Amino acid sequence: MTNLPIMPENYHNIRTGIVELLKAARSAAARNVNSIMTATYWEIGRRIVMLEQGGEHRAEYGEQLIEQLAGDLTRQFGRGFGRANLRQMRAFYRAWPDPQIRQTLSGEFTSPNDFNAVGVVSSTDSTLAARFVLPWSAYVRLLSVKRPEARSFYETEALRLGWSVRQLDRQIGSQFYERIALSRNKAAMLKKAETAEPDDTIAPEEAIKDPFVLEFLDLKDEYSESDLEDALIQHLTDFLLELGDDFAFVGRQRRVRIDDNWFRVDLVFFHRRLKSLLVVDLKIDKFSYADAGQMHMYLNYAREHWMKPGENPPIGLILCAEKGAAEAHYALDNLANKILAAEYQTILPDEKLIAEELERSRQRLERLRLSAGRA
Repeated sequence: MTNLPIMPENYHNIRTGIVELLKAARSAAARNVNSIMTATYWEIGRRIVMLEQGGEHRAEYGEQLIEQLAGDLTRQFGRGFGRANLRQMRAFYRAWPDPQIRQTLSGEFTSPNDFNAVGVVSSTDSTLAARFVLPWSAYVRLLSVKRPEARSFYETEALRLGWSVRQLDRQIGSQFYERIALSRNKAAMLKKAETAEPDDTIAPEEAIKDPFVLEFLDLKDEYSESDLEDALIQHLTDFLLELGDDFAFVGRQRRVRIDDNWFRVDLVFFHRRLKSLLVVDLKIDKFSYADAGQMHMYLNYAREHWMKPGENPPIGLILCAEKGAAEAHYALDNLANKILAAEYQTILPDEKLIAEELERSRQRLERLRLSAGRA
């Protein structure tokens, strides 16, 4: 009989302490990344504004500058520095032109060109970290608030109450500032705002996977809401590629930014005979009209940003894997050419065939999960 190792009596306390240490370290790492990113973006916004003020006072000059910078920075640092992001950095500086920060920086650097990489990390970062405590995604959300007094209120309350980005988004979306201005019992409303909902907490790993952080670090983003969804996506990828040589794999969990909202397209293929992208969206519940609306939004985005010259409009495929009722629906309503839509329907795999494979895959995965549980 093998003698089991004897654990020290205080092992539980040691393990608990190490767990707490790692949690604190991960949270600190996420905060530090956001701090550096926010400081850098504020400084980029400052430099853009300084360059605009030093040039011709025309709106076209600023847009040409943004266009040129976006192209140059994207080629070197990835997709986090496109036109929309640079405009946001410029708007960030304009919305928070802190006089004390400007005075501190101007004492060290006489022009934007004097400010080097070391300065960003050492001087700007330490100064801005104390000023901008919220994560960058929170400031992006605050920028959508047009009234300065309302924006200041939300920032103050987020800092005072420790709101996560989700809480901040909910309060802005519910017009908390306007409602509290009309309320006769402001203290009670402020007290209620301190209560977080179950989904409000953001874990450190979620903070690191924030699309803004991934763009800043130029990291690939692969994400799924559950192990089942992740496995189904892989099975469906293999299934579609096995149907023949018509399908070419393009990408998985492709991130899409529309206004200030982030979405992820589960799968993107290219159909060689149809010369068209196939955008696949997987749902683990029942099909709804909201799913169709979201798919058409994806198709409009794909047509504008992903389509190449000579290609046909993209096709959407919505897959719903509700237990015992798998469904597959093509979204062809975006095709103006009805003849082309009819051709798509004759060449694309049958919806029923895909739904059956989806249900078989789900059943296999459920059996494997049960077997692993029993083991």
